[in-house]
Amino acid sequence: MPHDPEETRFRIRLVFGPDEMMGPGKAELLERIAQTGSIAAAGREMGMSYKRAWQLVETMNAMFRAPLVHSTRGGPRGGGAVITETGHAVLAEYRGLEAEARNAGAGHLDRLRALLRDIPDGK
Repeated sequence: MPHDPEETRFRIRLVFGPDEMMGPGKAELLERIAQTGSIAAAGREMGMSYKRAWQLVETMNAMFRAPLVHSTRGGPRGGGAVITETGHAVLAEYRGLEAEARNAGAGHLDRLRALLRDIPDGK
């Protein structure tokens, strides 16, 4: 049974320094914060703890010249989070890099898939 091209995932992790990385998880967290307006809700959607989501946001905010996420504390009117202009720019550049790499590597991926062994009965 041939491998389904849709099952092949292409993931890029950028390593800027020993503790400074940007990858698919942080990009997805930014997207979900933008959609939900909440760090906690974005983390829940990804199956991560509130603490872990906050740690990732703090890491991203410290990595770049300007914060990627601006948050306000809860209270009577509730809190929330928004992606800053820098956050939108970082996300756009990361997703653009992914798309260009995926397109440039499409032939290589096709040839690699062709070399994979077939799995009987899809197992």
